[in-house]
Amino acid sequence: MNKELTASCGRCPFPLPERLCRNREGKSPACCPTAHKPELAAAAEREYAKPEIRELARQASLQEAEGYANREKGCEQIVPCKPRLLEIIEFAGKMGFKRLGLAFCAGLVSEAKIVERLLRDRGFEVVSAICKAGGVPKENIGIRDSEKVAIGRPESMCNPILQAMIMNDASAEFNILLGLCVGHDSLFFKYAAGPCTVLAVKDRMLGHNPLAAVYTIDSYYRVLNSRDQA
Repeated sequence: MNKELTASCGRCPFPLPERLCRNREGKSPACCPTAHKPELAAAAEREYAKPEIRELARQASLQEAEGYANREKGCEQIVPCKPRLLEIIEFAGKMGFKRLGLAFCAGLVSEAKIVERLLRDRGFEVVSAICKAGGVPKENIGIRDSEKVAIGRPESMCNPILQAMIMNDASAEFNILLGLCVGHDSLFFKYAAGPCTVLAVKDRMLGHNPLAAVYTIDSYYRVLNSRDQA
């Protein structure tokens, strides 16, 4: 693979308003997929032409815009006005979804109870599944006692495949992930039949706010800049 032509928007040197993806007369580096992957762009366009995909994308764009107030005053005056939880509720309503799936981590039981109540209060049917559903011992996937969180005690594995299957079995139209671990969320996405969104991700150290490490990369979390850091 030609590394110069590998898509890498994260390395684009141009300010956002000057980029080709934002401005038809804009600039693009060699790693720009907008400039150098026209066949993929065309394939994506064909997907958006499918009625169900087009509507999902259309409502997502409407939801994006409605997340800001003062749009009529110009881009420099906009202010965010909705938390993600409300946006998820509104988006599900826009799409006409009736039955929602809630896949949550055992560490966020209290939060899941609140979220499920709020969804039900707004007229949605909710299918919820905790990560430990099934009660499968970690030994079944080759985990040794010394590799458990609670060493010396029985410990059920996180079971995102079962969580996804529970949602699929109930014909959940839209799945909401709440605090699933890295990798476990990947398995849920892989096995879920319906579209998914994430309300919150797992970050045990940072109170489920992983971007805090990014925002402080040159101060408190500068150790992450070291190549020796695992």
